[in-house]
Amino acid sequence: MNTRNLRFRSNRVRDILALFHEELDGLYGGSEVGVFLDMLFEAFLGWNKVRLLTSKETTVDQSDLLRFHWALEDLKKNRPIQHIIGYTDFCDCHIAVSPDVLIPRPETEEMVNWILSTFHFPLSTFHFLDLCTGSGCIAIALNKRFPAADVTAVDVSEKALAMARENAQANDTDIRFLQADLLDPQFSIFNFQFSIIISNPPYVRDSERSQMQRNVLDYDPALALFVPDDDPLRFYRAIAAIAKEHLAHDGLLVVEINEALADETAALLRSYGFLPEVHTDFRGKARWISAQFKNHISQ
Repeated sequence: MNTRNLRFRSNRVRDILALFHEELDGLYGGSEVGVFLDMLFEAFLGWNKVRLLTSKETTVDQSDLLRFHWALEDLKKNRPIQHIIGYTDFCDCHIAVSPDVLIPRPETEEMVNWILSTFHFPLSTFHFLDLCTGSGCIAIALNKRFPAADVTAVDVSEKALAMARENAQANDTDIRFLQADLLDPQFSIFNFQFSIIISNPPYVRDSERSQMQRNVLDYDPALALFVPDDDPLRFYRAIAAIAKEHLAHDGLLVVEINEALADETAALLRSYGFLPEVHTDFRGKARWISAQFKNHISQ
């Protein structure tokens, strides 16, 4: 494309900002577009917010202007900003993303931060298990905080695991990755007794697709999102069975949940011998459950 034909009035930062707001505010809202611009200028030019605010009369070169052009076109098509820049930040970790993995959500980050701020673990002989790891963000965040702990992460997707391994290496973490299907009756996971088993499994019912935004439906992997309406807790049943066998007696099970199925998920965990506690996220919605064995809590 000839950059002279781009619709920016000039190469000035001020005109780049203006065109983004002109064409995207009606779709996303001005505040969200402002966040996009902060992320794009950081990714493309290495600028922080202060630099952006104080450099509006600066001009960018033609190659960078073209990158902003394609970013604008992608955003108009509802492509996630994380896919455009290629990464997201999660619990102070830099996590690469692609259409092969679920983009880490703030709600998941809140769940992990709750674990990190609530519990103080010994640095050795401590085992974490992350089921349905996807990008590896949860396992990486845990290992980053507890580098001496043993961390195992499992996913059914070979492509997701490839990205998770890249993310683990990029964040200087040491994680054991395994490809396995939680729903396989033959699933097994060593003879470890894990101190924490954590999972953000698929939990969106097929009937809820119509309520989801296009940037999720069109770009996040369906494998990581959806479950059938007639068996929406299938992954939690598998996770509960795994935890019953492999969770240490004083260990903790933590799972992200579908807010509409919080009571049903808690009841399922009780049937496996756990005492669940439902936690709400920053939006006030039921978002994750923590659970320990009932017999341990009663002692």
